Amino acid sequence: MEPIKNIMRQGRSLWAEIYALYLACRDPRTPWYAKLLLAGVVALVVSPIDPIPDFIPVIGVLDDIVIARLGTALAIRMIPKEVMAECREKARNAIGPSSSEPSRWRSRCMIAAVVVAIGCLLTALVSLLIVGLMILLIVKLAHN
Repeated sequence: MEPIKNIMRQGRSLWAEIYALYLACRDPRTPWYAKLLLAGVVALVVSPIDPIPDFIPVIGVLDDIVIARLGTALAIRMIPKEVMAECREKARNAIGPSSSEPSRWRSRCMIAAVVVAIGCLLTALVSLLIVGLMILLIVKLAHN
């Protein structure tokens, strides 16, 4: 049971660090270049365009992990220490010491994830519809 608790503790600390970085980006004392670097890291990780495609075993996912880790580590060094300390404290308070405590922040993240998933599904459906219509048009023009 101890390994599971350790994994859960590490997961909470990761969420706290991500939320602290989000709070630091919203803080006016954070330099613009740190904000730009974090925005670039997030864009690169969630972008469908990859330097090394994800379907290549191991290396495809490993490049995202390395870029995310190095980019965030560099951004944390660029953010003033007092700002990062304040943001980490706010994040710990927002997330809570235990995963059993409900958090508005977690709820908002879940809602955001659902909205993004629905958006992706709608985009895929519209794309399929457009491709289907184009195929019908091509077939119709080929018979004329």
